[in-house]
Amino acid sequence: MKISPFARISLRTIVLGYLAVLLLSPIAVILYRAFEHGAVTFYHAISTPAAISALNLSMIIVAIVVPLNVVFGIVTALALVRGRFPGRGLLQSVVDLPFAVSPIVVGVSLILLWGAGGWFGGLESTGFRVIFGLPGMVIATIFVTLPFVVREVEPVLYEIGEEQEQAAATLGASKWQTFTRITLPAIRWGLTYGVVLTIARALGEFGAVIMVSSGIPGQSQTLTLLVHSRYIDDHNTFGAYAAATLLMGIALIALLLMTLLDRKRSTT
Repeated sequence: MKISPFARISLRTIVLGYLAVLLLSPIAVILYRAFEHGAVTFYHAISTPAAISALNLSMIIVAIVVPLNVVFGIVTALALVRGRFPGRGLLQSVVDLPFAVSPIVVGVSLILLWGAGGWFGGLESTGFRVIFGLPGMVIATIFVTLPFVVREVEPVLYEIGEEQEQAAATLGASKWQTFTRITLPAIRWGLTYGVVLTIARALGEFGAVIMVSSGIPGQSQTLTLLVHSRYIDDHNTFGAYAAATLLMGIALIALLLMTLLDRKRSTT
């Protein structure tokens, strides 16, 4: 079916208009509100002790979550693709569970498990505090970012097959040598892509984290919680827009990196 030039232009106009209303307009409003008093005022808003602490805490959570998800993601993807074991279908469903469960439900579940009256609440008596502390925020973030590395590495493993790994084993290579010299280089772009997605999701997580965080500035307040606190609790709309712009800037860098990696992966 041949589409006329007028219909093609009309469809493009509708799509671009939809994107402008849905995405560009809110971004333009946030940027305007963040810089309406000048760049110096914006800098002061994002360089307060609370903002710096929130940024540091967000980066600490990312630094913990990403390596753990990389290890879990690779092992799980290898098990799902290369392994044949009872419960494989169940494991597939568990990996996708964070996509189906609301982050608020995740936070409530963690409170029921790790809270003072939960199954593992007795750990607080030993001085190890999970809920309303960094461990709880890390666990919540790990759960919501769980599928990304797995789902990016899994199709790559299907694509490369097992022939090279079997040939390496036939030539006397150990499992570790086969993994580091054959498997890991082959999945590097899928793995990197999953890492970028994990970083972006971990930085922007709000629902699960707010349930297990005390939200105290300088202690357990991430960038997303800082935006919420400034806007809702402090009625500091300018400070909220400034913090949101900082978070958006980091997310855009991650998105740009993801796009570049996607192009690189498609050409290799």
